[in-house]
Amino acid sequence: MASNSPAPEGIDVQEQPTAGAWGEWNPTEDSARPPRGKHRVLKQRGGLARSSTVLGVGVIAAVGAGGIATAQDRPQVAISLPSLPSLPEALGGADQPDADSGTDAGTTATRSAEPARTGIIPQQADRRSDAGELLRSRILQQAESQQEAAAAQEQAEAERLAQEAAAQQARDAQAAKEAAEKAATEAAEKAAAEEARKAQEAKEAAEAKAKAESAARSAGAFFLPTSAYTLTSHYGDSGSMWSSGRHTGLDFAAPTGTPVKAVAGGKVISAGWSGAYGYRIVLQLPDGTEIWYCHLSSMSVTGGSVAGGDTIGRVGATGNVTGAHLHLEVRKGGVTVDPLTWLKARGLNV
Repeated sequence: MASNSPAPEGIDVQEQPTAGAWGEWNPTEDSARPPRGKHRVLKQRGGLARSSTVLGVGVIAAVGAGGIATAQDRPQVAISLPSLPSLPEALGGADQPDADSGTDAGTTATRSAEPARTGIIPQQADRRSDAGELLRSRILQQAESQQEAAAAQEQAEAERLAQEAAAQQARDAQAAKEAAEKAATEAAEKAAAEEARKAQEAKEAAEAKAKAESAARSAGAFFLPTSAYTLTSHYGDSGSMWSSGRHTGLDFAAPTGTPVKAVAGGKVISAGWSGAYGYRIVLQLPDGTEIWYCHLSSMSVTGGSVAGGDTIGRVGATGNVTGAHLHLEVRKGGVTVDPLTWLKARGLNV
């Protein structure tokens, strides 16, 4: 390995002395000249030596030790020191100027003195750089964590607001549904109450009308004895059909079962079978006048008071008849009078 370092004084490296020509030379710190120039060993992690001088001395010491171990068995050889400036390059260090680069000692000393003036050595600068990068990384991680926490909080707040809005909508929908149901129920109740009121009013009106009619009948109102009739025989008609030789009443021909009514309010004093008259009802008016209803098919009342217009029996053909009809007689003091004249005198259109 070539070297530009000078040999120790008194040794000619151009000549190869024979063994024993000069005594055994073991290089020491005093006999080895320090290399010129600045040699920086690149920072190595894991405890590697950071001083080029220590590394060089270690190499020289190893070489010297090897020489001592074999000095008795080997011939003496010239020692060629390695170029120390190239040693950092072999170890992977940065390029540095060597002794022949023309860099003077003043420049080297100035560069060597720069870390001393600033108070920062390369190892400290690297450590500060690592600490700054670690701090920057931690700050970025913290900022990212804060951003993620803020985003998560915003998302949670948005979800909470959405849930509250959905719950409010559900409450509003339920309230609207309940209000609609309540309104429908109230409307139905109101309609039912209105119908009940109208029905009650109609009932009361009917009852009032019935009472009025009853009162009018009781007060002397008069009614026709039947409806849907035909007058067939009048009072005084003569013929062999009647025992007296003449007709004593007024005949209203009508189908069997046609209702027979009281011509005025009064009291039933007789009801039953009466020979040639068939089934007969005798109604006595308040003034004592008697109204005879003869040839009935049935009788609705057999006694007691009745009001004018009340149904008291049905048209029939019982007794001495030739067909279904109502034989009506009006008697005052036991004497018959013309029923047609009597009815018309009471305002009835017979």
